[in-house]
Amino acid sequence: MTTRIFQFEIFNDNIETLLKSINNFEKVHIVSGNPEVLNNGLQNKILLDNFIGKSSIIIPDGISTVICSKIVGQPVKEKIAGIELMDSLVKKCESENQGIYLLGATQETVDMCNINLRTKYRKLNILGSHDGYFEIDNCEEILVEIEKVKPQVLFVAMGCPKQELFIAKYMDRLPCNVFMGVGGSFDIIAGNLKRAPKWMINIGLEWLYRVAKEPFRIKRLSSIPKFILMVIKDKHSRK
Repeated sequence: MTTRIFQFEIFNDNIETLLKSINNFEKVHIVSGNPEVLNNGLQNKILLDNFIGKSSIIIPDGISTVICSKIVGQPVKEKIAGIELMDSLVKKCESENQGIYLLGATQETVDMCNINLRTKYRKLNILGSHDGYFEIDNCEEILVEIEKVKPQVLFVAMGCPKQELFIAKYMDRLPCNVFMGVGGSFDIIAGNLKRAPKWMINIGLEWLYRVAKEPFRIKRLSSIPKFILMVIKDKHSRK
């Protein structure tokens, strides 16, 4: 059920199977496996150890990871976008009466995210929220709050690699079952940003839409061709 890219085992089945697989973990870190996140994993031992550990699932979040899976000859069944998986997990929590905690973004954004989720999912149990503007090495009050309310799922929206480092650092301590870094998903849920039109998502051009709306992202796009080239070189070096 995985595709190997470098040291990483990428989940290669569909989202329905993924949701069932999550139930098999006592604790699990769902890693959005796009080139930027994976490349950070290659360069940071803390992240690498977490990503390749037994308590992590790396999803193929992005068309670039899908392309890389084809390059190594083990194509994934489908791209699994982080925001779509987040939505599926929220639905699951609502139906099973499991609590969630929202951590990240600005206070205004996380508050609006909270309101919009409660509006869409009337029975959803949001146990708490906090903005993402804090030092991850100095956040005892936040940790104590999360420990107190005991959410099943913790969504962390602080950008890469801060959100992944936070999860790697505190995963063993916190009582949550599912940890997921969700990047800009709070902004989309809050209504600050919109996802690309469905047709662009379907043909793998969501990245182009996001760059058009947020030109600052163009610098981050350099990680995509670099990562794909690294995968190609690694494949040929193994022959």
